[in-house]
Amino acid sequence: MYFKVTRRTAARLVFIIGFLLMFLGSAFLIGSMTNISRVSVLISFVFVLAGVLCAVFAIRLNGRSLYLFIAAFFLQIGFFLLLSALSIIPVPFSRLWPLLSVFSGFALFPAGWHRYGRLRGNYIVPSLFFVALGSVLLVFSLDLVSFSFAQFILSWWPLLLVLAGFTLVLISLGTRNSSGDARR
Repeated sequence: MYFKVTRRTAARLVFIIGFLLMFLGSAFLIGSMTNISRVSVLISFVFVLAGVLCAVFAIRLNGRSLYLFIAAFFLQIGFFLLLSALSIIPVPFSRLWPLLSVFSGFALFPAGWHRYGRLRGNYIVPSLFFVALGSVLLVFSLDLVSFSFAQFILSWWPLLLVLAGFTLVLISLGTRNSSGDARR
């Protein structure tokens, strides 16, 4: 009896085999290391698994950029926690928590690209805001500067007004350009 393998079936089979090999290899890797916390590695794999599942949902449900955002966010957190559990990143998560803002900013890029097929201002501006906010908070969290975050805000609070105004101007320009295209 002849069995015809379609491209879709082959792609699904390759995906399932690849996914199983990743987790099997990861299990052997964890089993070979003795000085790492297995619980923290398990938590990182849960985030990676959730990210992969959300990516599958994003691919299956066309136009669902929310799933792609969650997938990218969870994958970044999972890989970060894995690197932290393996002691590749020597700084504890309690000092690197601002990376969550950076991860959310980076996760908005593929979500916006998936939704519109190109980068648009209504995704770029919040992405850059989250990356900048996380970077600034990370500088204070890692004690890279000699003054505190409260001292920074007390001295530089007018800069927050300038940045808020700049953000509103960018959003306004992006909105005007997209509505101007519809009238022509």
